[in-house]
Amino acid sequence: MREFIFFAHRGASGYEPENTLLAFELALAMGARWIELDVYAVDGELVVIHDDRLERTTNGTGFVMDRGLAYLRSLDAGKGQKIPLLREVFDLVSDLAGVNIELKGPGTAAPASALIAAVITERRMTAEQLIVSSFNHKELLRFKDMRPEIRIGALVSGVPRRSARFAEKMGAYAVHAGMNTVSRRFVADAHHRGLKFFVYTVNTGEDLQRMRNMGVDGVFTNYPDLLM
Repeated sequence: MREFIFFAHRGASGYEPENTLLAFELALAMGARWIELDVYAVDGELVVIHDDRLERTTNGTGFVMDRGLAYLRSLDAGKGQKIPLLREVFDLVSDLAGVNIELKGPGTAAPASALIAAVITERRMTAEQLIVSSFNHKELLRFKDMRPEIRIGALVSGVPRRSARFAEKMGAYAVHAGMNTVSRRFVADAHHRGLKFFVYTVNTGEDLQRMRNMGVDGVFTNYPDLLM
């Protein structure tokens, strides 16, 4: 029986502030085998945050990319948590779970490649425990050129004209698609091309069963304890 993967979306973000060490710790405690997070490159570090602005998830203001690292690290990301650095998440997770890193901002490919190389060299994680994804397919291909041994996931917000052909041409491992765009045809086309098909964001048992019935290979969820 093929493995069905549950990604803890921004950690156990249904319970703790998203993309914080607290959310990742809880996801691990719940038994999550994969976590998902988002990164921007600021002052030479990869910071873990989803939005391009700070207001929704922190007590800061403005665009993430317009603020320096010291300012970002001074903010409260919820319950007294700091915006984490990706290297801090690697320290926390170690080899306990896989990590799906979504490249959000520009210029993230090179620092992500360098940090991943260091983590693998130090034998804290293996290449099989990592997936790098992005809606920015140019940035994703830059990363793949630098680190071809790491699997990539091509994110889409709609249904591409030729279904999963774009991801096959990229040399992707998987298509990552929104739940409302999933169809049996889209999933079957991805599988025909040798691709996995993962779906975001699935938070109810009813939606999970619907996705399973369509043949998807895994889901991103804010509630890993409820769905796993």
